[in-house]
Amino acid sequence: MIIDYILNAIALGMTFLYGSTGEIITEKAGHLNLGIPGVMCVGAAGGCAALHYMILGGVTNGIIFVIVGILASFLSAALMGLIFSFLAVTLKANQNVTGLAMTTFGVGLMKYIMFGLKKGNSIPYLKALPAYRFPFADATNGLKYCGVMVFLAIIVAIIASVVLFKTKVGLHLRAVGENPATADAAGINVTLYKYMATSIGCGIAGLGGLCYIMDYSGSREGYLSIEALGWLAVALVIFALWRPHLSILGSIIFGALFIAGSFIPTLLPFKFLQTMSAAPLLKMLPYVVTIIVLTVTSIRDKKENYPPEGLGVNYYREER
Repeated sequence: MIIDYILNAIALGMTFLYGSTGEIITEKAGHLNLGIPGVMCVGAAGGCAALHYMILGGVTNGIIFVIVGILASFLSAALMGLIFSFLAVTLKANQNVTGLAMTTFGVGLMKYIMFGLKKGNSIPYLKALPAYRFPFADATNGLKYCGVMVFLAIIVAIIASVVLFKTKVGLHLRAVGENPATADAAGINVTLYKYMATSIGCGIAGLGGLCYIMDYSGSREGYLSIEALGWLAVALVIFALWRPHLSILGSIIFGALFIAGSFIPTLLPFKFLQTMSAAPLLKMLPYVVTIIVLTVTSIRDKKENYPPEGLGVNYYREER
């Protein structure tokens, strides 16, 4: 039971990892994108729609399912990033309001698209589950949820961390997020970096929605949970102190805390945890842990534990 709990935590945690990695990249460019839940919803809808029409068109190759589904999910979510960038960078709209509007729009669009993908009593895109759950599709425990997108999430997080902290591109991106005026004076194209980071970050976050449906949930109603998971992905950014590699461990912890209500009552002898009313309380654990981490890091008062100085602030070049 404990091993199954850990495997489920890892699989579910990758949904958070995609979202947090994408948001970290976005925030390193100075954008506070509260539209991540909506972006993840659109990414899920885009990927599932591509699978739906491929299956109806007679495609049966598992590799094509995985590649095309991931590309469709990434591009759909990246488009949301372009919209956010246009509003926040070009039109100088308030980033908080824009992000919340993107979440509302993304959730509504996902529900509309996903409802339309139902074909009678069958859900065509779910026929691609074995391809996404490879190589453990035939497992009978939590291992079956550890498919290709679980491994991809870890790879993406490691690459993102290397790029951000070990390359010239990452240095420029962090400079844009810390002080765009100084970066601009140094010859860095601030607008380009903001557009690219936000679009790529949203594309990565969108994969989290597809991962949840095709790797973990595998049900016709799974998409209804993505918005809530998206908010936890945003919280994970703070928990991981804006470092993608730390998000790997943090995502597993968040996954374990989120499903604690389903596993902990059976693992511990405490009677009060075995009641139905205890489950919602246990689901609060990720938020409680985030608050604790935020408090501890604030007390330590180290600059590297804080978000970029230019986060959430629109850049006006003429004021430089």
